[in-house]
Amino acid sequence: MGPFIPQGLINPELSLFFAFVIGLGFGYVLEQAGFSNSTKLAGVFYGYDFVVLRVFFTAAVTAAVGLLLFDYMGWVEYDLMYINPTFLKSAIVGGVIMGFGFILGGYCPGTSVAGAVIGKIDAMFYLVGILAGIFFFGTFYETFKPLYTADDLGDIVVYDSLGMNRDLFMFIFGLIALTSFVVTKKIEDKVNGITPPYKGLFHPSYNLPFFLLIALITLNLVLPGQPRSKWYETPATTLLDEAASGKYYVGFDEVAYKMLHEGENDLLLVDVRGADDFSRFSLPGAVNVPLKEILGTRAERLIQKSDKKVVLYSYSSSDADQAWMLLRRAGFRNIHVLKDGLNGFYGQLFDEKPVTDNEMASVAFETRFRERAAKAFKTGEAAEKTVSKGIPVTTIVDIIPPKAGKGGC
Repeated sequence: MGPFIPQGLINPELSLFFAFVIGLGFGYVLEQAGFSNSTKLAGVFYGYDFVVLRVFFTAAVTAAVGLLLFDYMGWVEYDLMYINPTFLKSAIVGGVIMGFGFILGGYCPGTSVAGAVIGKIDAMFYLVGILAGIFFFGTFYETFKPLYTADDLGDIVVYDSLGMNRDLFMFIFGLIALTSFVVTKKIEDKVNGITPPYKGLFHPSYNLPFFLLIALITLNLVLPGQPRSKWYETPATTLLDEAASGKYYVGFDEVAYKMLHEGENDLLLVDVRGADDFSRFSLPGAVNVPLKEILGTRAERLIQKSDKKVVLYSYSSSDADQAWMLLRRAGFRNIHVLKDGLNGFYGQLFDEKPVTDNEMASVAFETRFRERAAKAFKTGEAAEKTVSKGIPVTTIVDIIPPKAGKGGC
């Protein structure tokens, strides 16, 4: 289902449903292409019908070109895709067995199912033979295992085996596919004694598909190895400007005020420290996503589903800054950092300075607010207004000294 599930376009819980729908569509296409007809399928071995070869080439080229372009756009991670390991001797023996079965029965395993479900009796017998073979192989697996795992070459790919550049191989493979369409059609016409009603190498209906495929394989060949950024990523220049401006920082006063006023609290506090540090103490209502897991699935779901202002924090702001940089680069928005971290937060909270008559009214108001906030944290008032992990706020106060300085630990 990639790239739809990783990009959040499809709910992962519905993946089996969509797989079922795609399976129905695949079966319909097989039947419409004539793959439920054993005579048509066997034609590839006798030269009178090459529809099987053309369909296989179409599927291979479409999937290969699509994956390469999706990888370039960042929709899939090409290097993380699973590749079935190659067992050379096993593949040769299996290919010979399947080839003889294909010639004799007129079906491959997949097409036999397509034929059986529409009532083809020969396909039903073929399917019974497949099931009997599976049962026989499974029963005597230990006997067949040395052959089944013979000549393990690992998860190799063709272009690496040939020592070729991946994109160059894809270009050549596309040209081979196009050539095969033309050559097999000529062979079919000659074997069946048909005179084509058109002039040239191929039917005019092939013009658009051929042009599109040539354009795609050429585009893949000339594109650079990787774009400077994925389509969803924040451009590096924008990221640099935001980091230099420091506007992503959130101050002590805003965080403390909103923790004390539940109705106005639009903050999602994310503690990026380790789980052990988080279990000892944290800000009320915060959730723990360690820095090393900040790009993981849990963090992604947490941030994407939240409509609140995300505020990252650690002891100082260094780890939180790194987390901010990673999340913004990954394309997340509305991400902020608690200025000076926990050390700065508690340092300002408990740094009680007397207010003189010469100070401005705004400074006096700010100081009075901080005194009230400090009192609220000491008495547990702040914890009552937010969802916490059940750790008493008094424990928080006891762990961090009243005169904690700014900076990292």
